Amino acid sequence: MIIVKTRKSSKNICLNSILPLSVSSQTAIKISMINTIIFDLGAVLIDWNPHYMYRTIFTDEEEMKNFLATVTTSDWNEEQDAGRSLQEGTEILVKQFPEHEANIRAFYSRWEEMLGEAFWDTVEIFKELKESNKYKIYALTNWSAETFPVALARYEFLNWFDGIVVSGAEKMRKPAPEFYQILLDRHDVKPEDALFIDDNYRNILAAEKLGIKSIHFTSAPKLKETLIEMEIL
Repeated sequence: MIIVKTRKSSKNICLNSILPLSVSSQTAIKISMINTIIFDLGAVLIDWNPHYMYRTIFTDEEEMKNFLATVTTSDWNEEQDAGRSLQEGTEILVKQFPEHEANIRAFYSRWEEMLGEAFWDTVEIFKELKESNKYKIYALTNWSAETFPVALARYEFLNWFDGIVVSGAEKMRKPAPEFYQILLDRHDVKPEDALFIDDNYRNILAAEKLGIKSIHFTSAPKLKETLIEMEIL
């Protein structure tokens, strides 16, 4: 398996162990066969952060962070990403934390306020890959089916993808291998021909187990540097 990490501490490609790019010509040959790029969206191309909205509710930063860490947690939000309805998710939490009802309901009633700008440096990389006409480019995203249309209307570049697989619509999410398989099967993608880009390392590991070469995203400059080293850009 090949994993490419874009951390500042490493410019290496891992082929079962960490190897510099120049060490393995066999690795370079395999990389040259890539014809499909698969992007994650949140934290890679799109800035989404509940802090943006909740800072208008809470006056104390630590109180806000504690609310997000203990009430509207990432685990709770991921259940909606996996297909649970926003209403059901909200009511479950209100019943559990009735003292926070107003702030819980704000999570989805004011969800659009959590969207920030696109990460334009990454969008430019996406554009360059798209305009090369060398690759089919897809998105594989953990996102509620109910909120994704808001993003689709807001970020025009989402229409550049050859296909988008949304977890909420499929009732499953990363890192479940079946979710990756939906994209591979639907778009006739061979794992060995694909490159996956995601900011969450658990999702990178899941892709690797399926035989998909992967880049752990940490920044647009490091992503571009790695893609150039791989002769993809």
